[in-house]
Amino acid sequence: MDKLHSFAWYAARIAPKLPKKAFKPVPGRLWGGLAYLLIVIAGFLTIGLFQLHPFLYLGIAFVLGASFAAMGFLGHEILHGTVVRKPWLRDLLGAIAFWPLSTGPKLWRKWHNLTHHVHTQHEEHDPDSWPTLERLSKTKFLRWIYRLPHGVRAFASFASLTVMFSLHSAKMFVAYIKEFKPKQKRSVWMQLILPWIFWFSLLFIMGPVKWFFAFLLPLLIANAIVMGYISTNHRLNPITEVNDPLANSLTVTVPKWVDVLHFNFSYHTEHHLFPGMSSKYYPLVKEHIKSMWPDRYHEMPFGKALVALWKTPRVYFEGNQLIDPKQGHVYATLGHGLDISNITYRKLSPKDSVVRSMKKKKVELGKVMKGNKRV
Repeated sequence: MDKLHSFAWYAARIAPKLPKKAFKPVPGRLWGGLAYLLIVIAGFLTIGLFQLHPFLYLGIAFVLGASFAAMGFLGHEILHGTVVRKPWLRDLLGAIAFWPLSTGPKLWRKWHNLTHHVHTQHEEHDPDSWPTLERLSKTKFLRWIYRLPHGVRAFASFASLTVMFSLHSAKMFVAYIKEFKPKQKRSVWMQLILPWIFWFSLLFIMGPVKWFFAFLLPLLIANAIVMGYISTNHRLNPITEVNDPLANSLTVTVPKWVDVLHFNFSYHTEHHLFPGMSSKYYPLVKEHIKSMWPDRYHEMPFGKALVALWKTPRVYFEGNQLIDPKQGHVYATLGHGLDISNITYRKLSPKDSVVRSMKKKKVELGKVMKGNKRV
């Protein structure tokens, strides 16, 4: 790939081509949020008040899970300030939208807006980036995980999507709570605790079986939908020192009706170029990107992106490659030779720079790559 540029570099060249209304908030997006909220309330009442066949409960649970996820997508947009601008109203509406996922607006803006967006795919500073081989070698748990066969790891990774957003959100709370000022800490704690008080109160009101269909199963479904998108956002892209969205982000394509239901969340490269713009205008941004930098832009069908994630490992090697430490198989990333229609690998060579570097540091790379057998 050619020289990397910051997101501001691209935005400065596209912005003059966009209509002025594209940079204004779009409160009309709240009508979609209201529709999802009414669906959720109706689902809770139906499960709570009526004795139905379990298969009907299951169907309602899937509708609730899809609604939880869509509310999260809208919450993401709200907390970027693209729906309303008043801080108190933005945080209130964002808290309501993220309520099913139990993620507070202050934590989300600290973790996502102010850290992930500023340091996207940076090896050390992006809280959502995946580990490098060197980081892996220093963590016993990760070394154990990556001794498992690739197929087992891939299955476990996809199964974990049902809980990953909730677990990562909890991890981000632990990581960032200490960085808030004392007065802010109280509200951040309350934004964490209140949703869970509500959900566990619902458990006592409904009983465990109905609660499972009304909240727990929908939460797992919502996690899977949200993390299905998030997994494709950057995990096939290289890590980068410069925050270049055309290098480190991927837009996936889905049917138009899915984009309508999910508030255009699939347009991820566009979002990283203009995080303060309503996703309503991302199709227009996409047109300009593809006309100006067609060779740098990455997009693929959502299903193919998931297949590519299944077939490739999640450990970075030399920044622009991925490595399966157990086998020593090295895969390309987007922009550096990855062909999703024919995913291949090369064998790790003793001459590779990371291997030489780690040997100089006396790191037992063999423990990572071959269990107890050294390279």
